[in-house]
Order: sequence, then structure tokens, then C-alpha cells
Amino acid sequence: MTSSELWTRANADRYDAEDAEMFSAAVLEPTLDFLAQLAGEGRALEFAIGTGRVGVPLRERGVPVVGIELSEHMAAVLRRKVDEATLPVILGDMATTVAPGEFTLVYLVYNTISNLLTQDEQVECFRNAARHLAPGGRFAIELGVPPLRFLPPGQVAVPFDVSDRHIGFDTFDLVEQILVSHHLTRDGDDGRYRRDNSRHRYAWPAELDLMARIAGLELERRVADWDGTPFAQDSAKHISVWRKPA
Repeated sequence: MTSSELWTRANADRYDAEDAEMFSAAVLEPTLDFLAQLAGEGRALEFAIGTGRVGVPLRERGVPVVGIELSEHMAAVLRRKVDEATLPVILGDMATTVAPGEFTLVYLVYNTISNLLTQDEQVECFRNAARHLAPGGRFAIELGVPPLRFLPPGQVAVPFDVSDRHIGFDTFDLVEQILVSHHLTRDGDDGRYRRDNSRHRYAWPAELDLMARIAGLELERRVADWDGTPFAQDSAKHISVWRKPA
């Protein structure tokens, strides 16, 4: 069993609404442009496809997409948007589950590889991507850079959102490379907040490059965002692309 935490029915039902900004054209259009170019004339496999935020519109662009998803509840939300024949989804974990056929692109968006809480499982995720790729195919990951520079000495918490309806902050276990994202969300107007948290294993770009090498992949490109902004020491996240040798 994968170490990834399962999304519940309640999580899945409110996911799209709570992450509405991630569904905006400003976020999605450059993401889809980038991934469609990588896929070319081939098929794409999305690990942890979730509710289909990226996979569904990528399929609408003409790229054949297959998904792997651990949570049946997240997959059920996706299925309300598109049928199985149009976008097949296999229930299972992204580190070991195998989809039939070869792909020119395997991709993971929105920090999802961090849901695997051990280094061994993250390595297996790279190996699983390589297993699915045709020669010359590419594995793309979107992942935040660990914000450890914002930690004052002796503190382990970093806020990432303070707004009227949501307070979010991460706490860090620097030994185990585990961060916990804490969310306080106001659901109604009665002043009550709902508390949620999720665990993630953070990794530096260089560590991912080593995982790729173990899986037989080579770094091809790293940028700071889907629009191709150059990756620099102050970048908050990266889009990294590794290639399977032809």
C-alpha cells in the first residue's frame, strides 16, 4: 500500500470549488500548451489525475490521455466530466500501477509527487514513469521548491496563505523531509473554521535528478513555471522534464 493519504468523498466533492483559481485560464492555458507540446502526436499518462483538472482539457485538445488515481472518490468526480471511453482511469498508486501501452509523456502536476512520503516510493514513481515511456518519451513534474529559507532559526512553520476565508501554513520535519500543510477554512458566515491537514515529502530538484538517473532518465529542461520562465535561485517552484533515451 502506498504511503499517499487517501482523499475522502468530502475532500473530492469540494476539491474543484476550493481550488477554483487552479482551474482558471491563466493557470491552465500555459500548462496545457506545455504538456501538449511534450506529448506531440503520442499518448499522455497522468499520475494522480484527481478530478481531471488538467487531464480533461488536455484530452479536449486532442491528446489521448490515460489517468492513474488512488482515490476512487476523486476519480468519481472526474467521471462526471468525461466517460471512461474518452479518458480511461485506472485505480491504483502512481508508484506501481501499470497502464497498458506506451506513452510519449508521463506527467505529475501540482506537487503531487510529494504525496509519496518516502524516498523509496518516489524513486519507484520515477521507475514507473520510465516503464511507461516510449523511447524518447518524457516525464514532467511540477513541484514547489522547499521554502526552508523562510524558516527563522528555531522555528518550523511557514505561512503560505492568510485571507478572509482561509489560513494556511506548513510545518517542517527537517530530519525526515516531511512537511504538513495545515488549512483553516471558513465554510459559512457563522465564524466557524474547518481544519484539514495533509502530509508531504519534500525534495530538492537535485534529488529528483538523481531519482531520474536511477530510473534511466536524463534531465532535458527545468523552468520556473509553465510559461517557460527561467529557473533561478529565487524560484518558488519548478517544472522539470526528463527524457528516456531513444
